[in-house]
Amino acid sequence: MKYNSLGLDVQKTEAMVHQLNTLLANFQTYYQNLRGIHWNIRGKRFFDLHVKFEELYTDANLKVDMIAERVLTLGGTPLHTFNDYITKTTVPVGKNVSNDEASVQLVVDSLSELLKIERNILEMSGDANDEGTNSMMSDFISEQEKTIWMMKAWLDQSM
Repeated sequence: MKYNSLGLDVQKTEAMVHQLNTLLANFQTYYQNLRGIHWNIRGKRFFDLHVKFEELYTDANLKVDMIAERVLTLGGTPLHTFNDYITKTTVPVGKNVSNDEASVQLVVDSLSELLKIERNILEMSGDANDEGTNSMMSDFISEQEKTIWMMKAWLDQSM
């Protein structure tokens, strides 16, 4: 078994980089969805949702940077073109979404998809003894689960 300078198995780290790049592509789609619904939201809940979506896209932008820097830390190259993102994303793309409930549902659906990827990475990082990636995924998962709960409460949906 070959180890990198972080003391992590090289093969496991390469697989982790691949999955982190998949997460990066999906986070970029989520981020762009948030920008779109922030710009296009209409109706009586405009003021509340406009501010909330800005809060969410600011957080997503920070997470995009964290993911890219983790890829670099592990010796990989972060994806950075729209073409790369389009080919790897599984997060639903929201186009011309301006309705309040549809906007919030898009956030829920996007985060649900991100959670699937993050849980896969969490499992991989645990197996690879990669505490840096493991900790990041744990933090992301906790925050996103809470956001989904809040958004579903707003939608008056059960978990």
